[in-house]
Amino acid sequence: MNDIFTPRQIAQKLQISTTTLRRYEDLGLVPDVHRTASKRRIYTSVHVQSFLALRALIKGFDVPVSYEVMSLLKKGHVEAALWKINLHQHNIQVEKQRVEEVMSLIQKTDFFKYRNVPVTEEMKIGEVAAISGVNPSAIRHWEKEGLIRAKRNPENGYRVFTSRELKKIIVLSSLRKTVFFIDTMKQLLDALETHDLTTIERSFKVALQKLNEQLKKQMIGVSEMMRYIQVLNHRSSSSCPIQ
Repeated sequence: MNDIFTPRQIAQKLQISTTTLRRYEDLGLVPDVHRTASKRRIYTSVHVQSFLALRALIKGFDVPVSYEVMSLLKKGHVEAALWKINLHQHNIQVEKQRVEEVMSLIQKTDFFKYRNVPVTEEMKIGEVAAISGVNPSAIRHWEKEGLIRAKRNPENGYRVFTSRELKKIIVLSSLRKTVFFIDTMKQLLDALETHDLTTIERSFKVALQKLNEQLKKQMIGVSEMMRYIQVLNHRSSSSCPIQ
């Protein structure tokens, strides 16, 4: 643990810029860095592992999550950091289950109830938002993009959604994190209109594959994070203060 590294050596190892290293430092995401008498930064093996953990976490989790976890670890709040990671790994599990649930839903020809809530042919935007678990603003955005179509109640001008449009909204909400392009979503919804199960199943398999890939990246991030925690624990047990 007494190895010494220069910023350039670390940057080359991680294939990032020295500016990025300094930004991580300034954000309080890695152990404090000592300097020589000439003000040059001195990195140790502890810093190397902290950077490795941070970069791996970023690949598997959102940047804000990774930053928060590393900040907690620097402050010594290991359990809080682990629970934060656990929450987001639970979230990806929930997302996978939702994708599988919706795949089962669209294979059904009848659609009179969703999660024990009755489905009708004239639902207001608040109703479809509540049933699908989607914010009304997202529904309005998808309507603007031409992904869904609402009728208008001739008496009051309110949007009215059919069960077919509700099914589209549920599909959109399930795949929006894994299928990013509007054109791709339009093709999928066209397949839903024509009940083209082959195209639909292909899209859902892609979504599940992306979730699987993300999960693998998360596990690599967790592995590097645990190595970092072990390094910190070793320093503590050696009565060496965490810098």
